[in-house]
Amino acid sequence: MGKPLRIGMIGYGFMGRTHSNAYRRVPNFFQTEYTPVLQAVCARDADKVKAFADQWGYASVETDWRKLVERKDIDAIDICTPNNLHKDMAIAAAANGKMILCEKPLAMNVAEGEEMCQAVEKAKVLNTVWYNYRRVPAVTYAKQLIDEGRLGRIFHYRANFLQDWTISADLPQGGTALWRLDVAAAGSGVTGDLLAHCIDTAIWLNGDISTVNAMTETFVKERKHTLTGKVEKVGIDDACTFMCRFGNGSLGLFESTRYARGHKALYTFEINGENGSIKWDLHDLHRLQWFDYKDEGPLRGWRSIHITDGDHPYMKQWWVPGLQIGYEHTFVHQVADFLEGVAKGESIGPTFRDALETQKVCDAVLDSAKDSQWHNV
Repeated sequence: MGKPLRIGMIGYGFMGRTHSNAYRRVPNFFQTEYTPVLQAVCARDADKVKAFADQWGYASVETDWRKLVERKDIDAIDICTPNNLHKDMAIAAAANGKMILCEKPLAMNVAEGEEMCQAVEKAKVLNTVWYNYRRVPAVTYAKQLIDEGRLGRIFHYRANFLQDWTISADLPQGGTALWRLDVAAAGSGVTGDLLAHCIDTAIWLNGDISTVNAMTETFVKERKHTLTGKVEKVGIDDACTFMCRFGNGSLGLFESTRYARGHKALYTFEINGENGSIKWDLHDLHRLQWFDYKDEGPLRGWRSIHITDGDHPYMKQWWVPGLQIGYEHTFVHQVADFLEGVAKGESIGPTFRDALETQKVCDAVLDSAKDSQWHNV
């Protein structure tokens, strides 16, 4: 076992489970100088957070996050809360000298995100944001191919993220389970929740986005609010489509919705270059589709690369070639990379400052949707 890195996690929902699983599994598969220690978990409901701590092996619990960030026996704060709570928690954690791992999106808007960036930079604390899809081995391998120049000049980037879980008009907004439908807690709908993932991956693979033109729609205009019991206006976007230009001259097309019947989490992207193309699909996440124009004409076509060999990113840490891994492993990879960064005294991407670039695109998209004009990022 390496040196202990004592984790204090705020929140215990879906992301709390994925992160806790990652902290527990890293030492079994990755040789790192530091080993995560589940020191404390924090949430408002004392009984529920105690049950979560017992299930996952946290040594203690808190019901006040301010007490957690002040504890001397905590090295890193993991923020797994609704978006409207990120800023205050991150700034307080930085002021107390804690490393920070923050769920995405970084903040409610660019202004909040900039405050968070300044806080971690002033305190000189290591930081990262959980854009986990960067660490799908197939996506990481796509990054390698692009950086090697295999695609040549990039012409097009297109991505979508489709779900169908909010179609029913009877679904309420707000509260513990449905805060993503409450604009006061989430800031936006599919733009910050789903397209933020697509945007982060796109910037990482293809460079900065310079201008956007977007449209959004809220299909169900009013929903009962869980906290007030009253029918209230819905302020989040149910669907968003936007066009963009990248700094490298390529064109982008992005679509996200929670109203695509039959899709639970369809996230795909395709990149077209002068020499080749790449496609990836979350539902087949261990495969990368590759087209190489340099192949001989009669044999030219799409090939499916099974990303399970030891020379593929991260895969030598897991099983024998041919045996795939899944969604939860992306978080294990991010923790492993974070621990390597701790050993070097470096923040690993995406940092708060990296995530602010995605926030800038999201804000520009929402602004564009309001006035139907092109907006600079």
